[in-house]
Amino acid sequence: MKQILATFAVIFGFMIHTAASAAQPTTTLYAVKGTDSLYLDHYAATVENDNPRPCMIFMFGGGFVSGQRNDPRYIPYFEKMNRFGYDVISIDYRLGIARAMAQGTLNEQTFIPTFANAIAMAVEDLFTATAFVLSKAGEWGIDPQGIVSCGSSAGAISVLQGEYQIANRGPLTQILPEGFDYAGVVSFAGAILTTDGNGLKWDNAPAPMLLFHGDADMNVPYDVLREQTLAFCGSKEIARALAEGSMPRWFYSIENADHAVAITPMNENIYEIDSFLDKFVQQKLPLTIDTSSRRLDAPQMNKHFTLMDYVRANFGN
Repeated sequence: MKQILATFAVIFGFMIHTAASAAQPTTTLYAVKGTDSLYLDHYAATVENDNPRPCMIFMFGGGFVSGQRNDPRYIPYFEKMNRFGYDVISIDYRLGIARAMAQGTLNEQTFIPTFANAIAMAVEDLFTATAFVLSKAGEWGIDPQGIVSCGSSAGAISVLQGEYQIANRGPLTQILPEGFDYAGVVSFAGAILTTDGNGLKWDNAPAPMLLFHGDADMNVPYDVLREQTLAFCGSKEIARALAEGSMPRWFYSIENADHAVAITPMNENIYEIDSFLDKFVQQKLPLTIDTSSRRLDAPQMNKHFTLMDYVRANFGN
């Protein structure tokens, strides 16, 4: 009986500890832009560390139309990152496509400039949030050299576009302290938009990237979509360009997988994410990794992607 009671006490104590250590964020207003008040949720790491902690800034998905920083689908991922020793900061950002739809200004003729503006608006908010976090780094115990950006879908587009801005010294980088760069970028089904007709170019080496993408994604291009001077470069094209320049990256391609990859790696590939953070971010190893995954029971899926596919998938007919 004593042994049974002792075992019960251990189990019960573990349950209490687990419940107590569940992520409880602190919400802070980080910016007011026009009529938009932008908040962030700060989930502090649950691993004891006397040194400044690394941090992950997360951007939610939703096609620049919808989404929430505290979407319940993301919380288990935040908690896992906390257990790996990372603070997680999940941010609001302005939804440019939703704004254009509400104003009735979104149509076939205005779509491309409206879309480009929505991405730029999201990147501006990412940089504003990052500058705010840097200003609080000492108070919050965050390592300014250890900030990783991470996003899902539209959020992944935003963090990749942000890193592209930094690598090419884009105008929005003036929001950030001189010389700042993220320690790494984690993208769940993201892409980079270029509009000058030249495709991807890197004036400076970007931060190491972990790129998850399904090759049958009909919401965000897996490869590259070209339309006049526009190039919408998905993870395959980004990985190719980075490899061509001998720049560190890990491309995780999933065959016959759709846009569910904007979420599924947060649950199914947590150890690959941890390995990326260890090898590429912490150790700064000069690696390039290609991983191809295929479920044996996955049906063959359509992989032909056009601009209209993107419009229909994200904004309806």
